[in-house]
Amino acid sequence: MVNFTVAICTYNGEKRILDVLEKLRSQSGTEELAWEILIIDNNSTDNTAEVVQKYISNWGETYPLKYCFEAEQGLAFARRCAIREAKSDLIGFLDDDNLPYPNWVAEAYKFGQAHANAGAYGGQIHGKFEVEPPPGFERIARFFAILEGNKTYSYNEKYPSTKKRMFPPGAGIVIRKEAWLESVPEQPLLPQTNEDLEMLNYIWQKGWQLWFNAEMELDHLIPKSRFEKEYLIKFFRQNGLCRYYYRMLNYQPWQRPIMSIIYMINDFRKAITFYIRNKNYLKTDVVAIGEMELLLTISLSPFYQWKK
Repeated sequence: MVNFTVAICTYNGEKRILDVLEKLRSQSGTEELAWEILIIDNNSTDNTAEVVQKYISNWGETYPLKYCFEAEQGLAFARRCAIREAKSDLIGFLDDDNLPYPNWVAEAYKFGQAHANAGAYGGQIHGKFEVEPPPGFERIARFFAILEGNKTYSYNEKYPSTKKRMFPPGAGIVIRKEAWLESVPEQPLLPQTNEDLEMLNYIWQKGWQLWFNAEMELDHLIPKSRFEKEYLIKFFRQNGLCRYYYRMLNYQPWQRPIMSIIYMINDFRKAITFYIRNKNYLKTDVVAIGEMELLLTISLSPFYQWKK
């Protein structure tokens, strides 16, 4: 019987995946734990498969390491593959740029055992930057799955309001298979930058608890390309255009027309106010440029979704 599964979802991760595996290989406190590692290759076009297979051929640990290929592109499909292949009810998801701390597996399993009502839970995510982040990065850090804090809490209790609801980032998140199977639809509708929000919203709607576990920690590798102007504009545009669809998941069909109007008025007000206050920085400040793109596309997201 397997008590815990670690699933590493990777796309073209030949240069990163071995670092994650080495971190898992050096986990402590797992001597009495029956666990496994799955590598979900999400249709990579580089040498990820060859690198992993060679690593597996030299694998001598008592816990199994398995390679799986998922041809359907997208993180939601990679995670669905992991749910299908995992032999345990608790599945800890790592990306190929997530480096777990030595006690990550033990703490993740222990928390799941202690909180049977937790459908999903994440932990502390520390940024490990290739270059110094730009000034003001702390304002957008959460969009890059950076989250720190030394106190464990329930998201359901800390963010009960629909308007201010927050969910744990997807990096290093642990999903209870039972919660996924009864909550998450077969076909995700949101693109990769918002798949976690859609997944966690469905789990929350089914009555499962979502938690932040301060004892689970990992480093998230952030390359310098993430701070380039073109990347930030594209990234925040994708996030903004999905906002309307995500918001409407929280309302009944009869409520949606009313809430759409309320959100649109408020969103355009925020975008105009931000532009007036920051127009002198919108050519040179990449963080402000990203924030402006986000606010603008959130305002336009109802029209984008209606057109689709």
